[in-house]
Amino acid sequence: MLARRALVNRSLDELNLSLPALVRDVHRDFLAAGADIIQTNTFGANRARLGAFGFADRVRAVNLAGVRIAREAAREAAFVAGTVGPLGTSLAPWGTVRPEEARAMFREQIDALVAGGVDLLMLETFRSLDELEQAVLAARESAGAEIAVIAQVSVEEDGLLIDGTAPEDFARRIDAWVVDGIGVNCSTGPKSVLEALERMAPYTEKALCAMPSAGLRKPLVSAEYLARYAARFLRAGAKIVGGCCGVTPEHIRAVAAEVQEFSGEVAPRAVAVERPAVVEWEEVPFAEKSGLARKLSEKRFVTLVQMDPPVGADASREIAAAKAAGMDAVAVADRARRLSAAATGSLMEREGVETMLVLGMWARSAIELQSELLGAQAAGIRNVLCSSAGEVEMVRRLNHGVDLGGNALGSRTSLAVGMMGRASGAADFLVTPPMHDAAALEEILRGCEVAVIVGIRPLQSVREAEYTMHELGLAVPAETIARLSVGGAAEGLAIAREMLERVRGLAAGVLWIGIETTELH
Repeated sequence: MLARRALVNRSLDELNLSLPALVRDVHRDFLAAGADIIQTNTFGANRARLGAFGFADRVRAVNLAGVRIAREAAREAAFVAGTVGPLGTSLAPWGTVRPEEARAMFREQIDALVAGGVDLLMLETFRSLDELEQAVLAARESAGAEIAVIAQVSVEEDGLLIDGTAPEDFARRIDAWVVDGIGVNCSTGPKSVLEALERMAPYTEKALCAMPSAGLRKPLVSAEYLARYAARFLRAGAKIVGGCCGVTPEHIRAVAAEVQEFSGEVAPRAVAVERPAVVEWEEVPFAEKSGLARKLSEKRFVTLVQMDPPVGADASREIAAAKAAGMDAVAVADRARRLSAAATGSLMEREGVETMLVLGMWARSAIELQSELLGAQAAGIRNVLCSSAGEVEMVRRLNHGVDLGGNALGSRTSLAVGMMGRASGAADFLVTPPMHDAAALEEILRGCEVAVIVGIRPLQSVREAEYTMHELGLAVPAETIARLSVGGAAEGLAIAREMLERVRGLAAGVLWIGIETTELH
């Protein structure tokens, strides 16, 4: 409702401070329509989301104001729910936020909501159970056992969480937490919410809540349609019904009328069925995953080259160059405005060129990355190079036949997984950044328990050497800069070849970066 009043591209939560009368008017509109519970305008009022708009230091003020405005509107006519949404960033290992950091951010917000005097806490639109659990823990730490806590997730059109977790499974997990209600909100609309709710019902005795979106699709869900579903929610056992994105006072008026007329005919809950335990596959032995893995297992020195995908859909030139180079494998990373790395790797594999898919070059959701990894397996790619521990963990799960949500895939991948830049106990091998200093390389190699492939990138000029040091943070010896100032690119290639000779006997292989394949001979 706030966004419809032309207030876009700004923090809607901050309006509690800058335009409180507008927020109060929206509350009053919903109260006049018959709402028994109104939610504070604090969905994104956590440090992470407010920080994106420059308001990280106003978390407490925004949340206190949100409660005060709702209280002034509700008076004694309705309950005030303190609304808490997700942080807008992924938790480790898929993201950079540690669970304890997430809990601290939720605690900061919830402390203010509780201090403001909310009647209950509504944790809503969570797509990650791990993040929702941290919000629940923060809620109980802050509010104790007295305030009701409702925990709600947002499902996809098929009723599953985005990571594939089924309603039966997330209902059982949330039921074990100290919450008073379990619900589904937002999602793709009333139909998906109802179907998820019906599957959840046998697995919890806690209050069920249904608050679907009305505005994620065009045309918008009508008030009459949402009201029909409100009756279905009640028959399924819901104790709280309402709406989320796109819902207007007209929707709530229709829902309230349906609730008043409801006869109380609640369908008996189905008997809970014991869910079979997920059986994980044994991972394929490393040496059997790929030709590169076999060579590394046999302690053979390997040579790889990084190549860019083609600009168009024709990869024949890149395939010919890869064959001519005679490398053990070709590393391919996504590049803007080019054929995808996975598609390029697939075309190369068809022509007998072993490839390594480089991950983490472009922002992706964990689900998108999981799909890409499954696609790589189907396309014949068997080597992947990860840039984070979360990516490594994802590959490991897929290699055991388990997806992000811990659900059985019915098959497994057999991907050899490397880690870029630093050692990881879960990775099969390590690929260093481009190395120009022998002492820095020896520091990486010292104590590393997995095979190490050393990145080598010939420097073209003194300017590139300065960029490497000051912007990439990689060491370049003064002697190298002196030689580049005299010999330029030719000397840079000579220095790279000298590094190659130093690496032999110390590391498992090299990855040539930023070099034409014709220069490798």
